Amino acid sequence: MPPRTKLTTLDRGRALGWLQDGVSGSEVSRRLGVSHSVIQRLHQRFQTTGSAVERPRSGRPRCTDRRDDRYLQLLALRNRTNTRRTLIGNFRAATNVTISRMTVTRRLREVRLHSRRTVVRSPLTPRHRRARIYRRVPVHSLFL
Repeated sequence: MPPRTKLTTLDRGRALGWLQDGVSGSEVSRRLGVSHSVIQRLHQRFQTTGSAVERPRSGRPRCTDRRDDRYLQLLALRNRTNTRRTLIGNFRAATNVTISRMTVTRRLREVRLHSRRTVVRSPLTPRHRRARIYRRVPVHSLFL
C-alpha cells in the first residue's frame, strides 16, 4: 500500500476552484493524482466549515521533512560504510537539525537501506585460488 500523501494548500485551493467551476470530482482527482474520496471529503468539509485549512493530527510531528529524508538517504548512499553517528554529524552540519540515532535508522529503513556487517573471513591461499579457477573452466578445455 503506497504511503498517504497530503494535499498541499495550493492543491486544495485548485481542487476547490475546479469544483466551483463545475469540473467533476473524479476529473479533479485525476488531475491531482489522488483518490476521488479525498476530493469528496475536501469538498464536504469546505461546504460545512467554509474552510479548507488542514486539521490538526494526532501524534508527534516529524523532525524532518521529505527533503531532509532524501538528503539523509543521499548521505548514506554516498559512503555506504558511514555509521549512524557520522550520518548524524554530517546531517547536522548541512541542515542545522539535530536527529537521533533511531530517527536515522527509521528514515533509512523506510527506503529499504538496512545496515550490514561485512563478513570477516580468512584470506584465500594460492591453492584455493587455483581450485576456484579450475571450477570456472569447463573440463573439456583443460585437456586441449
